[in-house]
Amino acid sequence: MSDLTLTLQALALVVLLVLSGCFSMSETVMMAANRYRLRSLASQDHRGAILALDLLAHTDRLLGVILLFNNLVNTAAATLVSVITMELFGDERWALGVATLLVTFAILVFAEITPKVIGATYADRLALFFAYPLTALLRVFYFAVWFINLFSSALLKLMRLNPKKDADAGLSVDELRAMVAESGHYIPHKHRSILLNLFDLEDITVEDVMTPRGAIEGIDLSDPEAEIRHQIATSFHTRLAVHDGDSEHVIGVLHQRRLLSDTLDQAFDVERIRGLLARPYYVPADTPLYSQLQFFQENQQRLAFVVDEYGELLGLITLEDIIEELIGKFTTSTPDAADRMSWNEDGSVLVDGSANLRELNRRLGLDLPTDGPKTLNGLILEFLQDIPETGVSMKIADTPVEVVQTEDRMIRTARLYRPLAPQTPH
Repeated sequence: MSDLTLTLQALALVVLLVLSGCFSMSETVMMAANRYRLRSLASQDHRGAILALDLLAHTDRLLGVILLFNNLVNTAAATLVSVITMELFGDERWALGVATLLVTFAILVFAEITPKVIGATYADRLALFFAYPLTALLRVFYFAVWFINLFSSALLKLMRLNPKKDADAGLSVDELRAMVAESGHYIPHKHRSILLNLFDLEDITVEDVMTPRGAIEGIDLSDPEAEIRHQIATSFHTRLAVHDGDSEHVIGVLHQRRLLSDTLDQAFDVERIRGLLARPYYVPADTPLYSQLQFFQENQQRLAFVVDEYGELLGLITLEDIIEELIGKFTTSTPDAADRMSWNEDGSVLVDGSANLRELNRRLGLDLPTDGPKTLNGLILEFLQDIPETGVSMKIADTPVEVVQTEDRMIRTARLYRPLAPQTPH
């Protein structure tokens, strides 16, 4: 055999390995490409994205044309190696065995593993490029691909499999959550946080974020007029719950803007406040937060009183409370102890017993359970099954807790200690 012929055969072998690598890479690229990114580019009339989506819409045809040529090229490469070996060494079996091992190694490294790793790494970019030649090949050799897929489809039917039905399944909420959480630099951190909070609205109830009954600011019409004036003048809220002797029963909601407009024309009169009251709006405690947001919109309300299954008043929730669950706390003039909540130098923090557990977890990076009681006081009472004395300590969810003050059958103040990092065994 002449040196020229051997050189041409060696070059042909290199070309076959390159083509095999391209087909292997295209297979990984098309399967790993982000279809949502392709749809976004296709909506902007990107030709490559449109072709890629059309190929992915018929996965059987796409894989058919790729695997058809990939196997043809690999078979041709193996045959060419055998021809070269026989011309160089004759019918020596050891030579054919060594040649088979070498060509297998070359195909694995240069035509399978390396191209597929590159394809998986740059799938979104390369899919736009590979869509052009694959579309052309599929059009030219459509009949051959169709004929091969007849046998594949028959086999799938015998196995009672329907790939198209499974491929049409949409993303679940958990899958969407994972996509947003792992979006990296594609979505800014603040936007990503809002989207993740939005997914949680169906799992959070109004009871989780409401203002407890004891912390509701309101006025009692049975109080002296001077005291009512003082409460209204010093209130940080535009809407106030109104009682009439019974703090457990709300008779209405006073909008201070209406009161201001009324008092500009006439003198302040406690009895006239009754005519300015809006009817109270009640919601069940187990209402999902997302549903409550819709209810606020449908009923044109911004404030609702939360009641349990017996109709007992539990607390109050506002539209602002729901929005803050999405985007975080607003900067307002209302004093909020939670805004100043942070660990001291000794790793402890003094917390009010009525503090919301979700807020504690968020502010202090804790993992206190929120599937039961909603406040720290309720959590400690459930844990101990008793009303503790001052100074009692315990550990809940790896967080040391010390009762600092108890009053009126409830825990007024408690001290939390930063959880210790788990020790790794040596």
